[in-house]
Amino acid sequence: MGDVVDGPRGLGVSAEDFGLRGPRGWTFRGVHVAAEPGSLIAVEGPSGSGRTCLLLALTGRMRPTEGRAEVGRFALPKQMAAVRRSSALAHVPGVTDLEPALSVAEHLRERALLQRRFGGPVRGLLKPRRERSAQARLRVDSALAAAGLDPQTLPKGPRTAVRDLERMEALRLSVALALIGRPRLLGIDDTDLKLGEAGRTEVWALLRSLTEAGTTVVAVCSEAPEGAVVMSTGPAGGPVSDRTEQNDHDKETVDALAEAGRS
Repeated sequence: MGDVVDGPRGLGVSAEDFGLRGPRGWTFRGVHVAAEPGSLIAVEGPSGSGRTCLLLALTGRMRPTEGRAEVGRFALPKQMAAVRRSSALAHVPGVTDLEPALSVAEHLRERALLQRRFGGPVRGLLKPRRERSAQARLRVDSALAAAGLDPQTLPKGPRTAVRDLERMEALRLSVALALIGRPRLLGIDDTDLKLGEAGRTEVWALLRSLTEAGTTVVAVCSEAPEGAVVMSTGPAGGPVSDRTEQNDHDKETVDALAEAGRS
């Protein structure tokens, strides 16, 4: 079970003149970045400026229309499938939404089952059931520890429903679910949305701890923290949009996903 305990090796991320054109014009354009493996990369900009779509493109979930990018040794868009296998998403509205009525334990159990069936080598399914179950528990426990979430401290313990979680608890759960697959690149959306100064400090400390453990993190935010590698989708970052309409967050993401042919 050592392959579960060992930390992931992060992926470097680079892009040059990276862009995606959607139904209403450029969703983002002219993006440049060069980040080493294990970096904290902040996608900074105002809501509606293409931040989520850039996050999805860099994690292989959305097909870019111009420029080049590499995630590790994988080139985008030619090797999108390989990038998807090496990455995971957390806290992306419309993509990784938690089910409010399900409990924390139910979310974790479901994700562990999906990971066991579809996220590992076929030979893993041939192991004895007891060994598979032990590995799944270890994956879940390791992910919870890395995300800083102890279900026993919640109001109803692991049986606490998602609708009863505080914002930071829900964010940590989303991160833990993503970490069960031991991704080398983690993408997280709306990192600092509706958080005060203390909350922002807490979430950036969490993401830095993940990078220190080896995972590369790409985080969407309105304001990048000090020391992060910054990609800007705002006006100061260059031409990112020629749309005349301002869409809300979910509408922007759904339109771009449809254009890219992925959901």
